[in-house]
Amino acid sequence: MPAEKEILCVLFEELSEPDEIGINVCLTLQNTLDVTVIALALQNKREHPNRVKGFVETVVPNYCDPTFASNFRMKRQTFQARHYCAINATVPVLQRYFGGEDTRPDFRLGREAIQQLTVALKTDRQHGWGPTLETLVFLFWLATGSAYRVVSRVFSMPLPTVHRVVHKIVDEVVAVLPQFVHFPRTQEELQVVGDGFARLANHQAFGKTAGAVDGCHIRIKCPGGPDGHDYKNRKLFPSVVLQAVCDHQGRFIDIFVGYPGSVHDARILKNSPIYTRGTYPPPGYFLLADGGYPCLQEPLALITPYKRPVRGMAEQRFNYHHSKGRTIIERAFGMMKTRFRCIFLEAHTLFVPKVVTACVILHNICVGVGDELEEVVEEEDNQPPGELDGGESQSGAAWRAALTNEVSALHEAPLDHDYFCQP
Repeated sequence: MPAEKEILCVLFEELSEPDEIGINVCLTLQNTLDVTVIALALQNKREHPNRVKGFVETVVPNYCDPTFASNFRMKRQTFQARHYCAINATVPVLQRYFGGEDTRPDFRLGREAIQQLTVALKTDRQHGWGPTLETLVFLFWLATGSAYRVVSRVFSMPLPTVHRVVHKIVDEVVAVLPQFVHFPRTQEELQVVGDGFARLANHQAFGKTAGAVDGCHIRIKCPGGPDGHDYKNRKLFPSVVLQAVCDHQGRFIDIFVGYPGSVHDARILKNSPIYTRGTYPPPGYFLLADGGYPCLQEPLALITPYKRPVRGMAEQRFNYHHSKGRTIIERAFGMMKTRFRCIFLEAHTLFVPKVVTACVILHNICVGVGDELEEVVEEEDNQPPGELDGGESQSGAAWRAALTNEVSALHEAPLDHDYFCQP
């Protein structure tokens, strides 16, 4: 019996956790006659050897030709001719990259941004093509919008491998989303954002702005089936909607992507986490939005411009400063679309939200290192005003009126004496 108890203890330790299932297994084994067999199995249990790190990079190159052929069932010359899991130095796009040339024509990102992305995706790979080459394949696919077969020819890489690499790197990029897309984490960071919007709007009344929100239509290949028409937007091309909030620098701090193009911006907002959770912006701060959204105070502080025609100069002045601050979100969308123009025409509809998220992260990396491109100027999608249930569309009117009075305070000062302004 002591031997049986020892075996049961070993079995218990082999279980991942001492949960109810593990205890039941041990109790059942006490009543069986197979303890001896189990003991022999444990004694002969195979121990997995430690893997040799850098095996492909350091050990394999030192094999003599007979040893290489014995291990891999092919001659070294045949292996090298296939360029399997090895960088082909004759590929022009790689020659330009490793030759120190400008990386923007091929990858739409500067060298510093690519290096920061590679560091963020740092994984302990002991096999495969290596993180640098896989990242470059993914960025080339993003930048050119090319089909997988085209990328395969450009990099001299098998077609199935290109498909696998793109999907793998997309998942790895999306996994670091909290690192690059997040709200201001301290009161000091929030104050910096507010001061930045005050400068953009050219008025201190907008010093409590915590961001600008808007929707962006991402063109996609029209899905088949009966639901395909749901993706056609007001401009009659298929799209998915990216709702985003950006700060004063055009850096995205919140995203919500995936709704079909036919859905109104106000409805997308109502179903987004930033609205349902009501945790941002903090009390006393607000977001700027265009006329397609309702003016709100709860659960989300959202300040929109006055509807046209405006009534008086005060509303006109407010709309002017509001527009100067809000358009940063349109510039952010424009810069991202300039960098990645045609990528989504080849992506499957279910894959598009991940790719859009990856593009948002890359955009923020570029903004962080000062790698900016001139944005594409697109025609503004002026949606009709959206309404939310429960009369919430009027709840921000009082706050907007207070901001309007603050904007027009100096203009409406009495002229009963002279005013002096330092030149």
